[in-house]
Amino acid sequence: MTTLNTTTIPTSLFEALFDRKWKQAMDLEIDALDKNNTWEMVPLPNGKKYVRCKCGYNIKYKADGSIERYKARLVAKKFTQIYGLDYLETFILVAKMNTIRVILSLTGNYNWILNQFDVKKMIFFVEV
Repeated sequence: MTTLNTTTIPTSLFEALFDRKWKQAMDLEIDALDKNNTWEMVPLPNGKKYVRCKCGYNIKYKADGSIERYKARLVAKKFTQIYGLDYLETFILVAKMNTIRVILSLTGNYNWILNQFDVKKMIFFVEV
């Protein structure tokens, strides 16, 4: 329980940059975004505004209460975007409850072994 009480989550980029653990978490996030070719630098068209972003911070804990890892996520301030003008699609990696129910049902009916895992960063490689 002492880990939960002594660890603080930064409220700004300025705070995070002065802590090695949070700086490393931000570096991992940027590396994963680069490896996934999430974006490319292009000139801003006339009459368009930049979509600002922010970094969110969180701590992932193990079952015993110890810290598993520090997480940083770079997110766009979506409220500044207009669908069809600034973006055409969005993607978020989540499982729907119906999918989870089907998997649990199949696991029970076929006596499958169910394992859990946590993905730090999804990195996709496509061969053409």
